[in-house]
Amino acid sequence: MHPAPSVIVFTVASGAGYGLLATLALLAAFGAIAPSLWLGLVGFGLALALISAGLLASTLHLGHPERAWRAFSQWRSSWLSREGVAAVATYLPAGLLALLFSVFAPGRGTLVLLGLLTAAGAVVTVVCTAMIYRSLKPIHAWCNHWTVPGYLALGAATGLTLAFAVLGAFGERAAGPVGIAAILGLAAAWWVKRSYWAFLEVVPAASTPETATGLGRIGKVRLLDPPHTGENFLTKEMGFRIARKHAGRLRVIAVIGGIVLPAAFVVIALATAQPINSLAAALAAVLAFAGALVERWLFFAEARHTTMLYYGATSA
Repeated sequence: MHPAPSVIVFTVASGAGYGLLATLALLAAFGAIAPSLWLGLVGFGLALALISAGLLASTLHLGHPERAWRAFSQWRSSWLSREGVAAVATYLPAGLLALLFSVFAPGRGTLVLLGLLTAAGAVVTVVCTAMIYRSLKPIHAWCNHWTVPGYLALGAATGLTLAFAVLGAFGERAAGPVGIAAILGLAAAWWVKRSYWAFLEVVPAASTPETATGLGRIGKVRLLDPPHTGENFLTKEMGFRIARKHAGRLRVIAVIGGIVLPAAFVVIALATAQPINSLAAALAAVLAFAGALVERWLFFAEARHTTMLYYGATSA
């Protein structure tokens, strides 16, 4: 029993891709970066590649990936469907912006319109992704007010760090302000995750074996036999058990490796010249992405579905 790697890769890669895409789109919209073939190909190409890789990874988690297209029809009630619709819709302005920015020299009005639409689409898609988990009431670790800010903060932090590395490699003047924004984004991500982890420690789970069975008035409820001896989807996805000490260590690794060290390397990059600054910026981006993977693994590993109460869990 373990968190599905496909979902972890999907949420981290797409979040970083949308963060990078939104950053470049806003910079292009406000004239902070000028149309350029190689900057467009590398910057927008990397963003769209990460987004596409994340969306493709998500299909690996489906029992029948060939039926994924059917999810688009449920947008009225499903956040998963809304995410798919938003993701596909964002490709249109993002693709046009990347093409025009890289190959042509569009007017300011065109860049502003496409840049704002692209950035808005990126934010909406990340929010829809987060709401897939935020809307699941049986999972205490997800159904709380920190889930959406966590996805947005981590996507922004990794995206800004990637943008800083890309812009620095091309010697763009916007790299300095983006680097400062990346440090602020990493700090915001740390604050949000720290608050989220504190929430999990302070606010107890709403469900226990006593409340689930309605027998709490009699006394302590304990499990005699599990509902069945074989595994099912929920026991595979929501039955992972991680010791408190291991969770604590992984949180430290996620913070130091994914936030503190990237911020330090961004500072080094801002204070040095080529080739040191490009190397430091690249290391910051790689570490931020790796730290996000650890954080997202914890996000799924620490989650408990209320069904686990019938398999021996003391709370969910």
